Amino acid sequence: MHEAHRKAAEQHELAARAHRTAAEHNEKGHSTAAIWHSERALEYSDHAFKLAKEAHNKSGEIVSL
Repeated sequence: MHEAHRKAAEQHELAARAHRTAAEHNEKGHSTAAIWHSERALEYSDHAFKLAKEAHNKSGEIVSL
């Protein structure tokens, strides 16, 4: 169970890092790089959500047993 939460947290951190990088590129006027990093952030965020949902569901299964 802890592994599932750890993996979700890692994906959340990758998403946050990609968002920050996209913002930095956007501020510098590097729109192509900003878009690329924004797309990566969305992918990481989507994956993090799926992992977090799975981890939450598994946690609930353990508690209800």
